[in-house]
Amino acid sequence: MRIGIIGTGVAGSLLAEALLEAPGISVTAYERVARGEQSEAGTGLNVGPNALKALRLHMPKRHAALRAASLEWRRWFVDLTDGTRLLDLDLLDLAEEPGMRIRWSELYRLLREPAAGCTRNGHAMEALEEDAQGRLLPVFRTADGLVRDGGFDLLVAGDGRYSRLRALTCGEPEGTLLGVCIWRLLVTDAADCPYDDYGQWFGGNARLLSFRVPGGAVYIAGTFPLGPDARIRDEMKTEAAQRALYTPEHAPPCPAVAWMLDKVGRHIDQIHWARSATAPLLRHGASGRALFLGDAAQAMVPTLGQGATQAVECAVVAAEVLKRGGTVQEIAAIRDPRVAFVRDFSLEASDTLVPGTDVVMGTRAKASPSFLAKLRRTYTEVY
Repeated sequence: MRIGIIGTGVAGSLLAEALLEAPGISVTAYERVARGEQSEAGTGLNVGPNALKALRLHMPKRHAALRAASLEWRRWFVDLTDGTRLLDLDLLDLAEEPGMRIRWSELYRLLREPAAGCTRNGHAMEALEEDAQGRLLPVFRTADGLVRDGGFDLLVAGDGRYSRLRALTCGEPEGTLLGVCIWRLLVTDAADCPYDDYGQWFGGNARLLSFRVPGGAVYIAGTFPLGPDARIRDEMKTEAAQRALYTPEHAPPCPAVAWMLDKVGRHIDQIHWARSATAPLLRHGASGRALFLGDAAQAMVPTLGQGATQAVECAVVAAEVLKRGGTVQEIAAIRDPRVAFVRDFSLEASDTLVPGTDVVMGTRAKASPSFLAKLRRTYTEVY
């Protein structure tokens, strides 16, 4: 069976590695960027305990490599921007092992390295054709022009929420906006950072999220509600506007928030701005000849840190099924109910980000038995 993987993000890289020595399977991966081009790109991310459990069960060498290169994510606390504590969770009360905190560039390096020999870099998917046997024949744009490669019995989309393979086989998905802006910043001059593990700080429905990552850096993300037109206006991309969002009305900001606001002011030109959105869940297309994994299948809000985490789960399930000769329908039967639960729960947990929600009551409700039961299910119910 010839399998082509479009995109070597989290799901694509792990699937390629897992299939490399599978009997009866030949795998080729294609990546848009040149080798090493993203070596210092990106910011940071937290990966949930369920992803680490999936790797421990199915790809223990990759589990060990990621553990060695990351910091543990064990704590989740939520404060108001004046420092009032609303929630403090120990993830080991809910999970079998901690999550992890890591830089995107280091995650990509560790995931792409094992499959480098079967990866063709500098290949951006442009079109899709069929060969005489009805197999899929992807067309790529390269530095040398358009090239065709294949045909493949199965093409796998690991190319993210704007997947070209999904668009070519099933059309562009209609996303749903949450009505929230999300921005991201990696701060490397962070020796004086006054906190370590995963924290959130609310000023009304605007929220800061931050944690340390390896290499002495700190990841900061901010969210704030957008207006009825869901546009991110230029006047909001200023130090003054961001400082106003997160500064308490009747008190000075706590030391953690004051530190973050200082860094935002110094690095405002390095911030990446986006709108939080979801896309409809879709697992396969082209009569079972195309399989969608990770964000290509299930783009979700990032509130619970389950985007890359679910991509890991996708990869290990797809690898196990394909190695035993299973179908994309079998992968869908295993993954789709699990993904639907996590997507719905992540959206539920986003309630405090939208206007009209009482942040204090909404956050304290996350310590309720019903919410914690769903969080435990998210962190432990791994294939």
